[in-house]
Amino acid sequence: MTSNIRSVVTLVAIGTIGWLVVGVIAIAMNAESKFIWTCIFGAILGALGIRYSIRRARRSGI
Repeated sequence: MTSNIRSVVTLVAIGTIGWLVVGVIAIAMNAESKFIWTCIFGAILGALGIRYSIRRARRSGI
């Protein structure tokens, strides 16, 4: 089951990194602020998702 949590954390981490990359590109292209804020909140929620997944796996003993 340890492999399962690693795959979940890896997937969420890839998504979080994707939001960060797109956010940097949006800032460099001087995009509208709503796109930049969307990237910021996407990255924040991704980081929270990683933390939540690890914490839940520890609690449930996976």
